[in-house]
Amino acid sequence: MAAAKGACFNHVSRESTDTKRLAQFYQEILGFEEIESPKLEFNVIWLKLASSFFLHLIERDPKTKLPEGPWSASSAVADPKSLPKGHHICFSVSNFDSFVQTLKEKGIETHQTTQPNGKTKQVFFFDPDGNGLEVAGWEE
Repeated sequence: MAAAKGACFNHVSRESTDTKRLAQFYQEILGFEEIESPKLEFNVIWLKLASSFFLHLIERDPKTKLPEGPWSASSAVADPKSLPKGHHICFSVSNFDSFVQTLKEKGIETHQTTQPNGKTKQVFFFDPDGNGLEVAGWEE
């Protein structure tokens, strides 16, 4: 029996030296909307996608000793083909092909694959801070 009762997913947090840039990316690329954020001693931007997925963008304290993420950078420079399998967030879209075309038009480097079933398409890329993202689409 699980220790937690009624557990459900709440949010993902990302640290950034430029939360506004990162928020703009998630709004333009994946359709997040900014929601009211608490007034804290550091800058934070809360984003919402649909009714239940939240993303908290937290200003990185330059004095912290925490290491940068495995791909953190002022701009994404890593090759999406090398995206670590265990270091990404995945979203689903119903307009996969046009979504991938939009990424290309915006100059975002991508790596596309199709699962062996031939129905599941995936595209891998990085946000401006180098956090790994996957977007999947399914054919019926």
